[in-house]
Amino acid sequence: MVAVLYWLFFLVSPPLGVVGWLVVLLVAFAVGVYTADKAAPEWGKDPGQVVVDEGVGFLFTVALLPTDIWTVIIAFFVFRVLDIIKPPPARQLEALPGGWGIVVDDVVAGIYGNLLIRLLFFLVERIGWI
Repeated sequence: MVAVLYWLFFLVSPPLGVVGWLVVLLVAFAVGVYTADKAAPEWGKDPGQVVVDEGVGFLFTVALLPTDIWTVIIAFFVFRVLDIIKPPPARQLEALPGGWGIVVDDVVAGIYGNLLIRLLFFLVERIGWI
C-alpha cells in the first residue's frame, strides 16, 4: 500500500530534491518512532498491527531515486527481502527501546535497499548488465 501511495503522490508532484527528501525522511522517521512507541506498550515489541515502520523504511529505500513504476516495484521487493533478512546492524538495532527499535531496523534496511538499487541502476545503465 505504501508503495502505491508513494508512486501516486510523486506521479502528480514535482521532484523534491535533496532538502525536500530530508524533510520527508525526518518527519516520517519522527512520526514513525512516536507512533510505534505509543503502540508498543499495548501490543508488544514490533507488533504486526504497527506498519508505520515499513512505510518509513520504504521511503528510505526510494529516497532520491527515479519515480517511475519500475523503481517502485524493485524497491518494494528489495526492501521486503532486506527487512526480512535484517542485515547487520539492523537486527542488533531492534534491541533499541520502544519505537526506536521498531523503526530504526527498517531505516537500515531502507538505506541498504537504496544503495543496492543504485548499484543495480548503475550496472544496467553504465555497464549494460542485464
